Amino acid sequence: MELKPIRTKKEYQTALAEVERLWDAPAKSAASDRLDVLTMLVERYERQHFPIADPDPIEFLGHVMDSRDLTRKDMEAYIGPRGRVADILNRTRPLTLEMIRRLADGLQLPAEVLIKPYRLRREAGELAAA
Repeated sequence: MELKPIRTKKEYQTALAEVERLWDAPAKSAASDRLDVLTMLVERYERQHFPIADPDPIEFLGHVMDSRDLTRKDMEAYIGPRGRVADILNRTRPLTLEMIRRLADGLQLPAEVLIKPYRLRREAGELAAA
């Protein structure tokens, strides 16, 4: 396979097969260099053709809390008092810029995910845009 930008699905599938064939190439070999370049080309094609949307900020926070065994009490350092943490996680109050900064700095979370718009609950349980 010639190294060139991947433009079609067939070229993409050919590149994936080549990546798989080269996967165990010895470090610092010509095959390893070829693997590196092919991987970059595949990643570029995938970003263009199979974009992955950023997660909902509150769902993301929930996942982070679950994966790191963080409690709502732990979130107080970043979000504020217990009631405010509940409001954020229950979607009755939006994250503020200051909360996003503390979450990004303190928990090493990507701010670009936390600033995304998300839906808030209104009193009747319906969702509204944040």
